[in-house]
Amino acid sequence: MGPRVYLGHGASGSAATMAPFVDGLLRRGIEAYPLQLPRRRAEDAVPAFLDQVPDEPGVVIGGHSYGGRVASLAAAGGTRRFAGLVCFSYPLHRPGHPDLEIRSAHWHLIACPVLLLSGESDPFARLDLLRTAVPYLPVATLVTYPGLGHTLRPVLDDALDRVAGFVAPLGPTG
Repeated sequence: MGPRVYLGHGASGSAATMAPFVDGLLRRGIEAYPLQLPRRRAEDAVPAFLDQVPDEPGVVIGGHSYGGRVASLAAAGGTRRFAGLVCFSYPLHRPGHPDLEIRSAHWHLIACPVLLLSGESDPFARLDLLRTAVPYLPVATLVTYPGLGHTLRPVLDDALDRVAGFVAPLGPTG
């Protein structure tokens, strides 16, 4: 059995909005599942996230925006080991407030490999700040897309190819 990927949705979405991500990973031979998250602070959504993710080897977690932030907090929590973390359009800060609310303070606690995929014009993650924060992750890869904002839909095939390549070696013993 290969790795299984569990993805949380953005703040204004639902598990259904992750269908293109999940379906795309399934087409690439990666077992993937969408998660339904509550609409509350990311820190408060971690228990609901973890309730939907099995505690077993080979589990990769992640999500789009808010879902990725919740997943990163779950990975940093120390209660579970994950094979990997995938964040699509990680919300590093609130738009227009890049110096007020950096959301990477917990990154140094994430022990698993991390793949970050981000638009270079994302108002939630100024590229210079994102590049400055990435070294706080023990093992991380950052992939950026010129001309894109807070969505990766125009490059979803490329993003999912990169996710498939990232998770393939992270099997149940990963």
